[in-house]
Amino acid sequence: MSEDSVGRGTGELAARARELDAVDPLGKLRELFVLDEPGRGVYLDGNSLGALPRNVPERLQEVVAREWGQLRIRSWGESGWWTAPERIGDRIAPLVGAAPGQVVVGDSTSVNVFKAVVGAVRLAPEGRDEILVDATTFPTDGYIAASAARMTGKRIVPVEPGRVAEAVGPRTAAVLVNHVDYRSGRLHDLPGITAAVHAAGAVVVWDLCHSAGALPVGLDEHGVDLAVGCTYKYLNGGPGSPAYLYVRAEHQERFDSPLPGWTSHADPFGMTPEYAPGAGAVRGRVGTPDILSMLALEAALDVWDEEGVSPGAVRTKSLALTDFFLECVAAYVPEGRVESVTPVPHGERGSQVSLRCGDAERVMGELIGRGVVGDLRRPDVLRFGFTPLYVGFADVEFAARALAEVLG
Repeated sequence: MSEDSVGRGTGELAARARELDAVDPLGKLRELFVLDEPGRGVYLDGNSLGALPRNVPERLQEVVAREWGQLRIRSWGESGWWTAPERIGDRIAPLVGAAPGQVVVGDSTSVNVFKAVVGAVRLAPEGRDEILVDATTFPTDGYIAASAARMTGKRIVPVEPGRVAEAVGPRTAAVLVNHVDYRSGRLHDLPGITAAVHAAGAVVVWDLCHSAGALPVGLDEHGVDLAVGCTYKYLNGGPGSPAYLYVRAEHQERFDSPLPGWTSHADPFGMTPEYAPGAGAVRGRVGTPDILSMLALEAALDVWDEEGVSPGAVRTKSLALTDFFLECVAAYVPEGRVESVTPVPHGERGSQVSLRCGDAERVMGELIGRGVVGDLRRPDVLRFGFTPLYVGFADVEFAARALAEVLG
């Protein structure tokens, strides 16, 4: 591509970006987050850590100064601390397509994966000795599943998500799959895989870390048994914010958590030596809730109460952003310098674009130096996450142009 044609292309795409931003129904949400001024920086790492919602610091100040500082222990009742895990779970529920009473917030994703996988094995028919695990999974999920297998006397069987239907069978107790692949951004077939697992009589667990808050999930609609997810990515809950556990209503009475704690007891203040599980989603609780980070998350979720904000609207913009980014990269970046490993079809794409690049570490370092913040997965994958709540089309064009300059 000649220098003149590059200049014309840049101008045309920049103009189109401004036009798209002008009619973006979610564009007004940007002002609800703490971000760099337009044109000075672009944050494309919300798939690792979401940006700070502006209302969170004030809410935390109130929690620390008044609820903790003045009310102290009274806040467990008067400020609603005790019921926060279920209350906030019910706010996350519509974002993952769940009715109230099935999601509880607390602990880390890893701890919830352990609860879910062991719980799934205990829900499965007796005599089954295999746990199928997404072979491309985030490493911790694999570590946790392997530990759960040792604990329950099962065997781990790694399998590509696209081959679950042919791998699941009469020996399968449980299946653990990621909804969106953390490295490539590939969206896996939740309805189809769930149906295949159920047809084999097994129990399915979905990891929603890279999908919840970026696209509709449909847990109830598709009959998912159990699911887990973090809240610090597309839900913008803050670093280390608590994760959540979904247990389908029909399984709750039989859900046997491997981590029974006093706060999940039917009578938590009875302090009896025998454990009797509470009813409903409370069975997913373990110990004392981490109140500061939990209430920061609750405040961060306020953005979903804004008019016109829904998983469907977010998904529409997500696909438009990633389409536009791929178009800009194709127009600006010298041919052969990068290769997209993210699927092109909308039905197979999450809310990130991953580009294979031979010198990825150097390139991402220079991009960050220019104000375009993404991340990388060694050895050669550049990752760009698009959070539709605060990323705009001008951001996308700016990032692609910076990438082209670094690679040029």
